[in-house]
Amino acid sequence: MPMVRRAMSTRIAAGVVLATTLLLAGCGSSDTNSTAASTTGKAGQATPTKSGDSKPAAVTVDVTDMKFSPADVTVKVGETVTWKFKDSVPHTVQGISDKAMGINSPIFDKGQWSYTFFAPGTYRYLCSLHPQMRGTVTVE
Repeated sequence: MPMVRRAMSTRIAAGVVLATTLLLAGCGSSDTNSTAASTTGKAGQATPTKSGDSKPAAVTVDVTDMKFSPADVTVKVGETVTWKFKDSVPHTVQGISDKAMGINSPIFDKGQWSYTFFAPGTYRYLCSLHPQMRGTVTVE
């Protein structure tokens, strides 16, 4: 019976280590380099690109002083929103709801991240590190 318990304990410990590793790997980047490359996403699929390879932003949202400014923006289908991070603390842009799941930036405190919207609708987002920071992109 002690060998069965030891084998079970070993499996549980291995599972905890694996789960912790996967959880930590999914927590984002610690890269706070102000010259970080932009990432451009397409509705339903995110595609990393080099800075300057994406379409010019139709709208720019400043991320500073613990808020998105402007918080609510409107663009046309196929247009790009760029979030410019200029705060003393890190932030993200994280989509809320199934429709906005592709909106998922890395963690930034300086730099920018862009997302191109290819389907009309309303896309709600927040900063996953500061959930009180919220915004909406309306695509017409």
